[in-house]
Amino acid sequence: MFELFNKEPIYLNLPDAEFIYYPNFFSKENADLFFETLSNEIAWQQDDITIFGKKIAQPRLTALYGNDGKSYGYSNIVMHPHPLNTTLTFIKDEVENTINEHFTTVLLNLYRNEKDSNGWHADNEKELGIDPIIASVSFGEARMFQIKHNTKKEVKQTLLLEHGSLLIMKNGAQLHYKHQIPKATKPKNPRINLTFRKII
Repeated sequence: MFELFNKEPIYLNLPDAEFIYYPNFFSKENADLFFETLSNEIAWQQDDITIFGKKIAQPRLTALYGNDGKSYGYSNIVMHPHPLNTTLTFIKDEVENTINEHFTTVLLNLYRNEKDSNGWHADNEKELGIDPIIASVSFGEARMFQIKHNTKKEVKQTLLLEHGSLLIMKNGAQLHYKHQIPKATKPKNPRINLTFRKII
């Protein structure tokens, strides 16, 4: 039923880390189906975050899923996982089988429109270990993904994360880089992003 494209990956030419991009990991038909299913099945929530001492609503919706019961914390938010459902398990299995890795947990983000965003950060929380591997799957509206090196200011790149794509970040990606999804200046339809990770 599900057709995987698995086209040849694109290796980003960035030092001190590996960023590997599969622009068509899932076919459009399958990506459409997953987007619709996840939009309706996921228990989306909106948490408050504190920026410069001021509490504001996080500019996107989030959810955490995993079968080991381990919580995940970032930006003074502690999330507790829902059990993985059939759709998430299928996507997780396809990612794991392709890159020969194992993940315990998926953090989902729903960017509702062009105003939703995710500021500069690294996925370097202590629960993930010293040098984690992150697998990021995107469904819905394509959004710009910006990457910058922590110390080599001239090293930066912008990548369009497309519908049905997979981005692997590993081997120094969270140690030496930060990344973000900026607000857009033009209207955007919703985008769902799944970031698979291993909580230790």
